[in-house]
Amino acid sequence: MDESFGRKEKLKSKKLIEILFQKGKSVKSFPLRLIYLPIENKQHVQFQTGVSVPKRIVKTAVQRNRIKRLMREAYRKNKYLVTNASGTSYAFMILYMTPKEMGYEELFKAMEKLMGKFKEKETWEN
Repeated sequence: MDESFGRKEKLKSKKLIEILFQKGKSVKSFPLRLIYLPIENKQHVQFQTGVSVPKRIVKTAVQRNRIKRLMREAYRKNKYLVTNASGTSYAFMILYMTPKEMGYEELFKAMEKLMGKFKEKETWEN
């Protein structure tokens, strides 16, 4: 089981992020929201993932950065839940949706639930 979150797995393309927000589908598990879109991936990576904490919701940069760090770690530990053998690549954007700062355990459980909902929805659609 690969628990890395390397450079190739990070979502950095502005064009892809724009398309993701325009055409992507979403799944929610409080306080997280996952926007996803199947993509054609040239880097042979199953998921390209980005995390975001809106400035409108969490005011201070210190808190935003801490939440993003915790979200990346929770994703890294739970991404095994969504890996599939079909070879379909996805672009993910995980958004934090509450002004209340949450601890790692709560975020970890929410991420676990979110990945489960995505897996359910993905298998339902295919």
